[in-house]
Amino acid sequence: VQLQASGGGLVQAGGSLRLTCATSIRTFRSYAWFRQVPGKEREFVAAIMDGSSKIYYTDSVKGRFTISRDNAKNTVVLEMNSLKPEDTAVYYCAAGNPIVSSVRASEAYRNWGQGTQVTVSS
Repeated sequence: VQLQASGGGLVQAGGSLRLTCATSIRTFRSYAWFRQVPGKEREFVAAIMDGSSKIYYTDSVKGRFTISRDNAKNTVVLEMNSLKPEDTAVYYCAAGNPIVSSVRASEAYRNWGQGTQVTVSS
């Protein structure tokens, strides 16, 4: 299974970025985005599950980030608006078959992309 994340970059606070995760044809129950800064554990950001019937966000990005799937293109997109310096991290896409109660747990995903750097300047 290959996951290819792209779309990171440098943006000023208040700006927007669009992250894309290209997935393989194989379908998983959940696709998620996590992020990590040096010295900290990988943090859950958003997940889209069971097609697009279940969507989850961490509290700090609610109302600013939107996760979606494009089945025709086999991609998962994270639209990030109103970016803040604290959103700076390496963002990873992941795919797996977690149960609902584990959708936010990084250990529930076995398939990971290579990460893309997002830097938000103040």
